[in-house]
Amino acid sequence: MATAASDTRTDTPARGERGLFARKPTRAVLAEGSGEHGLQRAVGALDLTALGLGAIIGTGIFVILGEAIGKTGPSIVLSFVLAGVTCVFSALSYSELASTIPVSGSAYTYGYCTLGELLGWIIGWDLVIEYGFSIAVVAVGWGGYIQDLLNSLFGISLPDAIAQPPGEGGTINLPAVLLVLGVMGVLLAGVRESARTNTIMVITKVAILVMFIVLAVAHFKGGNFKPFATHGSGGVVDAAALIFFAYIGFDAVSTSGEEAKQPGRDLPRAIVGSLAIATVLYILVSVSAIGLVGSKALDGSEAPLADALRQGAGYGAWAGDILSLGALIAITSVVLTVFYGQTRILFSMSRDGLLPPVLGRLNTRRVPVVTTIILGVIVASLSAVIPLSELAELVNIGTLFAFLIVNIGVIVLRRTQPDLERGFRVPFVPVFPLIGAGLCIWLMTKLEAATYWRFGIWLVVGLVVYFLYGRRHSLLQRGRLDDDVAPAPVR
Repeated sequence: MATAASDTRTDTPARGERGLFARKPTRAVLAEGSGEHGLQRAVGALDLTALGLGAIIGTGIFVILGEAIGKTGPSIVLSFVLAGVTCVFSALSYSELASTIPVSGSAYTYGYCTLGELLGWIIGWDLVIEYGFSIAVVAVGWGGYIQDLLNSLFGISLPDAIAQPPGEGGTINLPAVLLVLGVMGVLLAGVRESARTNTIMVITKVAILVMFIVLAVAHFKGGNFKPFATHGSGGVVDAAALIFFAYIGFDAVSTSGEEAKQPGRDLPRAIVGSLAIATVLYILVSVSAIGLVGSKALDGSEAPLADALRQGAGYGAWAGDILSLGALIAITSVVLTVFYGQTRILFSMSRDGLLPPVLGRLNTRRVPVVTTIILGVIVASLSAVIPLSELAELVNIGTLFAFLIVNIGVIVLRRTQPDLERGFRVPFVPVFPLIGAGLCIWLMTKLEAATYWRFGIWLVVGLVVYFLYGRRHSLLQRGRLDDDVAPAPVR
């Protein structure tokens, strides 16, 4: 079977290319990903799909339904469809690049290979926000759910001093800290163990959502959908812009490219498959919830699914408690998968010399142990003491920026290396990637102005780090990338 080794005509040799926009040769990327210093290829299609579902299905469906439904009423069902379609174009682009460059690093590696080192660094630094802050934000939310469940089941109420961060009446958010450190322990056990744990949690939370659908349908009232579009088409679009962020997470699948057994086949299936499954579940859950209690009863609810069962069907506290348990499992799964993705991105940046080499050190289980521990301590500390609600939109802009780069990267790589073997090809290039890029830009315009200057400050800090350390230690800039050895076939 042909590999990327056959494509030498357009892949610029590492030793001959320098400068801010020097591109890392895909031949060199594939060689290091299949060498003895790469990660362990131990993850199959099922685990990869579960990884995507683990990152997608979390606070979005368990919380965001109550936040968004006031903008549109029962037509929120169309908002879920619109948001899912918006993600499809970026998911297709991720699928092509993940199957073409099946190594760790996700959008960072894709940007490095297609748009050059500086833009690769910028997107890698951006992903630190997307992944790092999202772990902390989600962990803080987990602390709130565990308090509610403990109070409902056992009448236990944790004191604010150990359950809330400073500024919100407490001293430390201990539940969030314990969650992050527990997930860190699972990741240190190895990728196979982490994948199995996540798969179990994904099966459990999907089963709980299916249970909700079945219970809700038993008391379904079609009249709850009238009037359908209470705020017109504008409401549908506004709600879709908010709901979009319930879909982000499928990109975490691409961070496992170097650990997939058959990346050329399985990565595209997992990326598109996890997005499709999540979209169908979201639509069915929203239809069931509205049919059960109507949109007004869900408006503003912080636990819309649990409240819907308690109010609309009279199932009692047990049904609400099961939904709360499902939310806990869902959030834990999100923390696990996003934490995993962040460590693989930092590992890739370290292997390229842009970050200190200690971050790329692997233990006997081929896990980036130092990166995992350092990230765990930092995120646990953030979760413990910092209210992160104002920083949550940084996750959104970071995600959209990553999607934008990936869509552009597909077009660039098609032109610069048309003969490179691709396990999956986006149809109608450049039309589909351009649509994906345009949708990302459009959704960026929906964010608050303060998000842009915060994001700008973060990027300026990143540029300082790059010019003081990354550029001086880059293996590409120092001519130390060896692309003369053909990579072993991994497709």
